[in-house]
Amino acid sequence: MLPSGLDSDLPWGASLSTENRRVLIVGASIAGPALAYWLHRHGFTPTVLERAPGLRPGGYKVDIRGAAIDVVEWMGLKPVLAGLETDMQFMSFVNSAGKRVASVPADLFMGRGEADLEVMRGDLSRVLYDATRAEVEYIFGDSLQALEQTASGVDVTLQNTGARTFDLVVGADGLHSATREFAFGEESRFVKQLGHAVSIGSVPNHLRLDRWELIYSRPGRTVNLYSTGKDADAKALFLFTADELDYDRRDLAQQRKILRTRFTGAGWETDRLLDGIDQAEDFYFDTVSQVELATYSAGRVSLVGDAAYCPSFASGQGSSLALVGAYVLAGELKAAGGEHTKAFARYEQLMRPYAEKNLQLGRDNLGRMVAKSGLQSWLGAVMLKVLPRLPGKDAMIAKLTRPIHDAARAITLEEYR
Repeated sequence: MLPSGLDSDLPWGASLSTENRRVLIVGASIAGPALAYWLHRHGFTPTVLERAPGLRPGGYKVDIRGAAIDVVEWMGLKPVLAGLETDMQFMSFVNSAGKRVASVPADLFMGRGEADLEVMRGDLSRVLYDATRAEVEYIFGDSLQALEQTASGVDVTLQNTGARTFDLVVGADGLHSATREFAFGEESRFVKQLGHAVSIGSVPNHLRLDRWELIYSRPGRTVNLYSTGKDADAKALFLFTADELDYDRRDLAQQRKILRTRFTGAGWETDRLLDGIDQAEDFYFDTVSQVELATYSAGRVSLVGDAAYCPSFASGQGSSLALVGAYVLAGELKAAGGEHTKAFARYEQLMRPYAEKNLQLGRDNLGRMVAKSGLQSWLGAVMLKVLPRLPGKDAMIAKLTRPIHDAARAITLEEYR
């Protein structure tokens, strides 16, 4: 199936190559370096393009679950990632006075199994980069400006490097993918806002949190504060309802103003955290959105990770989808001998049910992350407090966390090695 507006008799559909070894990957966060790793291992020649001058630091903690654990284990990276685990111990709901009204072990709250890993996004990105930088060409501080598909390749124009030709191009450049816009069309056709916005950044750890996470809830607003060590900075996350939020993604001052408008005077430590995030070098702000595509590829261009099937941060599965998608896409290109039409179709066939399951998980989770009323917020804290003491609690906890584990394992991985 081709995206709306693309015809099957375009030049890039006229012939098939069994080579297609030169692959441009746009984006060097998680999916990009992971794809580069597997492509190089399978005999392809990947080049990774990143508009930032270097690896992007910061970000929130991310989970590696289910099938993604298999992928990092096959990459030989599980031991190093295990050494970078956040080791979060507890999560507490706090009231406006700062009292911890309910506390539970962090793994229980997040539904993590024994094999799952939780690391900081920046650490995961660095590990993947370190595993590939010696064999893979990385171009930092440059961006895709134009893309034209031909019968034999893809001609790209880079802002600083100029014109180059590749056999295939893969967009691994996130929710606001430039690659997707060039090859598929306007972002508004594919990115669906879920009625919320999120901001996160590093702030001083003035509460001296040590592997502890605090959640403060008000109707329509949630503040999350955590630190992986008392001597480290903390991460402050602000989540709030926002229907069809319109803002300039490059105007940080405007984004900070929106955040202050929604949270100033909300109570607890909120105003102090707003002051802290104003100074954060890793300040991030965006709508909570998902990507829904009719197809993951258009001719010689394909998409992976958030660019193709962003489940939103509410799913907790974005990094796992990126790792698994990179493994499957590279493996199918190997299995098809580089014949991209066959490989891209098989990649989508395998990934779509898994991606859809995790998109649904994100939508379901979001409704529980921001209370609609004071009563819902209070009931959530009470439930968290009494659950560990209830008869049959293990069965109840297993039932509550089953959707997470089912989504994380909703794919059977081929062994392309």
